[in-house]
Amino acid sequence: MRRAGRVGWRRKSKLVGKPDFVFTRFRLVVFVDGCYWHGCGKCSLKSKSNTAYWGPKIAGNMMRDRRNTRQLRAEGWSVIRIWEHDLKTKPMRWLSRLLVAIRRSDPSH
Repeated sequence: MRRAGRVGWRRKSKLVGKPDFVFTRFRLVVFVDGCYWHGCGKCSLKSKSNTAYWGPKIAGNMMRDRRNTRQLRAEGWSVIRIWEHDLKTKPMRWLSRLLVAIRRSDPSH
């Protein structure tokens, strides 16, 4: 965010799901979801050990992510979720998506 010159965000929010970035003025939150921990379908990272634990754990994380997204949207927040692999391989794509969401949410327009 800093390298892109984006300002106005906060971290360590007490909002549900603990978003990675919160743009309070725009009522916009951004989550950066780790591919393994949040069950990325593209990366298909699977546990090689203790699968009886990790399979349900990651499925639970995915359900919690959906529930948190629904709750935040019901409270009037816009929610962007970015996969870890996209952040690494396509940073400009997600930044562009973020800027569009900010423009749409800007109360001054």
